[in-house]
Amino acid sequence: MKQHRLAAAIALVGLVLAGCDKQTSSVELKTPSQKASYGIGLNMGKSLAQEGMDDLDSKAVALGIEDAVGKKEQKIKDEDLVQAFADLQKRAEERMAKKSEEALAAGKKFLEENAKKDGVKTTASGLQYQVEKEGSGAQPKPTDVVTVHYTGKLIDGTTFDSSVDRGSPIDLPVSGVIPGWVEGLQLMHVGEKVKLFIPSDLAYGAQSPSPAIPANSVLVFELELLAIKDPAQAGAGAAAAQDDEDDTDAAAPADEQPAEKPAKK
Repeated sequence: MKQHRLAAAIALVGLVLAGCDKQTSSVELKTPSQKASYGIGLNMGKSLAQEGMDDLDSKAVALGIEDAVGKKEQKIKDEDLVQAFADLQKRAEERMAKKSEEALAAGKKFLEENAKKDGVKTTASGLQYQVEKEGSGAQPKPTDVVTVHYTGKLIDGTTFDSSVDRGSPIDLPVSGVIPGWVEGLQLMHVGEKVKLFIPSDLAYGAQSPSPAIPANSVLVFELELLAIKDPAQAGAGAAAAQDDEDDTDAAAPADEQPAEKPAKK
């Protein structure tokens, strides 16, 4: 229970800084400490909003923090707070469930309309793809490691990840990614560029891998197959990449996490 209250308190600090314009307008953001404090609040506020917790009262949040910092007697009993947190979480889950249902319906409509467009092909699994640049190289096998450039978008055009924007292609095992990629990569030739339209059940399904990708999302990837790695080089490269990822992922702040990779479900 103590950990739950601490996590909630830390998260709610964010809304004081990120959710109340009148209060923050008089706050100075000059010193490193002030700037860091604002950054913590901003990130926490964004995270809560993305999770559906967008109906909190920032003035009540400020009062709670003021009482805690000033060591004043708390105005609400612990048992009442526990119930309030439970109610808040329930409302957030209901909102997220609604968004998930809406995403499922929107994705179905998008794929139905997209399948009618010139150049778009649909496989037996429901994966849709469109060749944008033909390639004449080899086709990867499930056991291969490939080098690719990609940009991932939601159906509304929002980019959630892009190796192109980062200026660095990635190496990945063909069988180690989401099903839509596993199938799509094996349809490609080295040097080819395609656009993949991946149904949610071939992507992350009802699970949201990050706030940037809502549950039940149809994903659109602009994908370029640059090379099929030599097995010896692929093994060494994969080990190095894993070491780097292990060193950085957990420690990075929410807004500095490595971009979402199309990891295997």
